[in-house]
Amino acid sequence: MPILSWLTRDEDVRVAQRVPYRLLEVAPDLSAGDPASGNMLIQGDNLEALKALLPFYAGQVKCIYIDPPYNTRSAFEHYDDNLEHTKWLAMMWPRLELLRDLLAEDGTIWVSIDDNEGHYLKIIMDEVLGRANFVDTIIWQKADSPRNSARQFSSDHDYIYVYARNSGWKPIKLERTDEANSIYSNPDNDERGSWLPGDPYANKPYSKGQYEIVGPSGRTFSPPPGRYWRVSEEKLRELDRDGRVWWGPTGEARPSIKRYLSEVGNLVPRTFWSKDDVGSNRTSKNEMRQLFPGDASFDTPKPERLIERVLHIATRPGDLVLDSFLGSGTTAAVAHKMGRRYIGIEMGDHAITHCAPRLKKVIDGEQGGISESIGWKGGGGFRFYRLGPPVFDEEGHIRTDIRFPVLAAHIWFCETSRPWTAKRGTPLLGFNDGRAFALLYNGILGDKRPDGGNVLTRSTLVLIREEIAKNDPDFKGPLTVYGEQSRITPPTLDREQVMFKQTPYDVKARR
Repeated sequence: MPILSWLTRDEDVRVAQRVPYRLLEVAPDLSAGDPASGNMLIQGDNLEALKALLPFYAGQVKCIYIDPPYNTRSAFEHYDDNLEHTKWLAMMWPRLELLRDLLAEDGTIWVSIDDNEGHYLKIIMDEVLGRANFVDTIIWQKADSPRNSARQFSSDHDYIYVYARNSGWKPIKLERTDEANSIYSNPDNDERGSWLPGDPYANKPYSKGQYEIVGPSGRTFSPPPGRYWRVSEEKLRELDRDGRVWWGPTGEARPSIKRYLSEVGNLVPRTFWSKDDVGSNRTSKNEMRQLFPGDASFDTPKPERLIERVLHIATRPGDLVLDSFLGSGTTAAVAHKMGRRYIGIEMGDHAITHCAPRLKKVIDGEQGGISESIGWKGGGGFRFYRLGPPVFDEEGHIRTDIRFPVLAAHIWFCETSRPWTAKRGTPLLGFNDGRAFALLYNGILGDKRPDGGNVLTRSTLVLIREEIAKNDPDFKGPLTVYGEQSRITPPTLDREQVMFKQTPYDVKARR
């Protein structure tokens, strides 16, 4: 597959491996509503924040929507969009890698972009996410009037690139609209309701599709040269007896098979999204003015209806949504209203000045954007986080003051490449590929003394074995135990199929 080359590519494709795992520290004073909602607003560099999320959310995110800087050579108030082309690619590559690792097997990623970097972005997304996983390009009509001051063309649209984690992904269809239903009618008063005359011809050769049939007026019909009826003669006569064939108002037209409105499903998403359906730049600016009167901080927010359509196609209630370029907070606000869980990441101060206040207004039931159309009345909550210190030191060893759940999540992720979702109050972390994993750390057994709960002894091994038996009575496989020390001799460990790893020295950051 062709790849894109740029000045610092060799270094940039390894950046994600070198990014440190950091702690996420909650800020209760900036959080709001129900703390158990599962929603997160993170302030900090999105590359480091994405790495911090991996041990807990790898493979868990159903939909990622991002609206990165377009590199349009014009400065915005909250970030510098005047990046050199190489720097822009260097910014995007490692973030796409981490986003891919966070994406669920049945998840999708949607990226807004324009022509400045769009074609280059497409190439690196093909490489990072797999060309076979490219779904389509959405064209969003962002402008609702021409810009006559434009030097050459007045740009009317942006793009949204859509990729799936796996090529078998299927979108959730859109609800039918009055416009889509308006083409159906009922000129013969069919008791089954409105219908649409369907094309009687097949797209490909059909072995039973060559025959003559006589209509109600006595006129004979055959398919045109090189064409075929879409159903057999027997099937067509059966449909005709059932009143499902239309011969025209006088019975002299070619036969058409009726497609009833009551029998058609919802709409397959199309690739052109008009301003009338999902809003425009003007729509989103008006939404921001309503939320923050007198504040013109954001030049390019996205309208809530645009994000609503993305989330409708890609998620169901309760699914996890991620936006690592949160900007004004639109993705999080829409996900909140639609009953999706979300993680929003924003670097600047406006995580505090705009995103958090906006989400608090959503919790209070604000009626802007999509609120009225979906019946939003308020509720829910989110927790505000900042990036804390690195989990690992410069030599890759775990910090000694890390809490048990954090260390457990990192060990599990390093060993299995999967997030740790258990909420155990025991040393047993879980099972993976026929092996059990346990952690003796931070007094998990209620005793921090060297001869107590953080040390692998015969007694602590018995406790671990008991926990294994409770969770999987038939388990007979090997066991990996992390702890401060082992008081069991190597021959005994071998006989017991136990591999001991010492904390903090044997805990490495996954590259």
